[in-house]
Amino acid sequence: MTASYRTCLRGLGLLRQSPLSNKFVGASTANVYMSIRGCSTAKVKTGIVMMNMGGPSVPEETGPFLKKLFQDEDIIDLGGGKAQELLGDFVSYRRTPKITKQYEEIGGSPIRKWTEYQGVEMCKLLDKMRPESAPHKAYTAFRYANPPTEEALAEMKKDGVEHAVAFSQFPQWSCTTSGSSMNELWRQLKRLDMMDEFKWSLIDRWPIHDGFIDAVTKRMAEKLLEYDEETREKFVFIFSAHSVPMKVVEKGDHYITEVAATVNKVMETFSGKVSAGEIPGVAQTNQYVMALQSKVGVFPWMG
Repeated sequence: MTASYRTCLRGLGLLRQSPLSNKFVGASTANVYMSIRGCSTAKVKTGIVMMNMGGPSVPEETGPFLKKLFQDEDIIDLGGGKAQELLGDFVSYRRTPKITKQYEEIGGSPIRKWTEYQGVEMCKLLDKMRPESAPHKAYTAFRYANPPTEEALAEMKKDGVEHAVAFSQFPQWSCTTSGSSMNELWRQLKRLDMMDEFKWSLIDRWPIHDGFIDAVTKRMAEKLLEYDEETREKFVFIFSAHSVPMKVVEKGDHYITEVAATVNKVMETFSGKVSAGEIPGVAQTNQYVMALQSKVGVFPWMG
């Protein structure tokens, strides 16, 4: 755990879980919304801050997105301070045309749309499942795109939120992703003079949570069933995860070990389905491999 993250937790008074446990403090108040559709219009009692990197919803947002990303020394260390600002500006400027074209091809990043959709649906469930902490509302807080953290906090204050749950949308912990979002939350609370505005809880990772593992294994089984029975055992599962710089790993970052824990738990669960005969044509568990991708720059990355 980095010093900055420890400072963040002390400042917020946040609760946290064991690194590889599927037991979470506040997990029952798990996630909720971005717009008021489908939710109670009463004063919000519990707000869930859904933290993620975000992405350019339209191609024009690509440049600002990349600039914020490369100027964040938590995710990519380019020297920090003024050097980080200048190099981040230069690298983002060079990469913007290529990345913009890629976002144009897919019609912009869908992450905001799906985050808001998940929030609305979770809001409906939580209000029924946990009436004692209702009404619930989720607030999207993206690190490098709209809506930013400060916008979510301002809306929470306006809504009269009492209890806030900082909910990382990254299943595995890393100081480059979850840590960066936590640090930004801490900075914005200080800047906006809102340190005592809410009572905080934290969900900072969920690498082997039963719901997550079951969702992944279900998709794997569904996909195999699209193919002929005689070919199903021949497929190899590739678990592809974003890599991190070796200097991050050497500092003790948990990300790689938690990704491996996810893969191990998924295959353990999938093997159980195979043994139970739940996947016709598959009598022996498929082979699999864990792969890392998206290296940036000249420095060594985990691979």
